[in-house]
Amino acid sequence: MPRRGLVAERLIGLFLFGLLLLTPPLIGAFDKATFVGGIPLLYLYLFLSWALLIALTALIVERPDPDEEIAESEPGADPDQVTNRAPRG
Repeated sequence: MPRRGLVAERLIGLFLFGLLLLTPPLIGAFDKATFVGGIPLLYLYLFLSWALLIALTALIVERPDPDEEIAESEPGADPDQVTNRAPRG
């Protein structure tokens, strides 16, 4: 269960970071008549902020659970089937 709590805390932090990136004062700083590679600076900022938020969300959500990595590295351990029975033979 600690893993879920950690993921939730990170996602809340990411949400707040996204709010900060998309607040009007910060967006206003990029609302200039400047072009970068033919793209208006504001559009470039919004697109890169959006892409950064998606990438960070993927990193947070898809990060493997350390307990699962340990269970998979043990020989003969099957994390999907946990039983206390001896193997049949």
